Amino acid sequence: MTKILVIDDDADIRYTISEICRFGGWEPLVAANGQEGLEIFRLNRPELVMVDYHMPVKDGINTVREIRELDGWVPILVLTVDERQEVADNFLDQGATDFALKPIKAPDLIARIRINLQIGRLQRQKQQQQEEVFVTKGISASTLTIIEDYLKAQKEALTIEEITKQVSLAYQTVHRYLLYLVEEGKVVIECDYGKVGRPRNRYKWNR
Repeated sequence: MTKILVIDDDADIRYTISEICRFGGWEPLVAANGQEGLEIFRLNRPELVMVDYHMPVKDGINTVREIRELDGWVPILVLTVDERQEVADNFLDQGATDFALKPIKAPDLIARIRINLQIGRLQRQKQQQQEEVFVTKGISASTLTIIEDYLKAQKEALTIEEITKQVSLAYQTVHRYLLYLVEEGKVVIECDYGKVGRPRNRYKWNR
């Protein structure tokens, strides 16, 4: 059975996520802080890790960095109430794969776990084929492939919210990857002025 490590100092959250994991057919492992989580990770090598941001003993940022030093492919999903892009960018720079915002909603978390397990399998394949797992700092080759493949299949330009919903990744993650693709010239931005409110950016594969 697929093992998922949940690292969070809140016992209620650990229980809730454990029940969601069992419902999804995965085996939960739990830790109350980053240090305990690292020890469990070393012993069990789970297929996915969920890490809280604010924790005693060892916070989420340091926990993510140390897990990534131990394992280059395991997907790391950050649990946080902080939606700021700069926080997300910091975690992605340390090796996080994606985010799940609290309060946790079971259907959303199950979808997020499934896509990140898929990312983990792709990462593992790349390692076995001796390909680059990370394109550059904060950009996973496997996550990038999922977003690229989705955009290539679309005829119309889409907002970040629309892309986020379809690929089952967090807004902050998609935002980071779209900026990278724009910088690389692979994606173009179309400005939708609409009839009311501020203009919205829409993103389209540069064919």
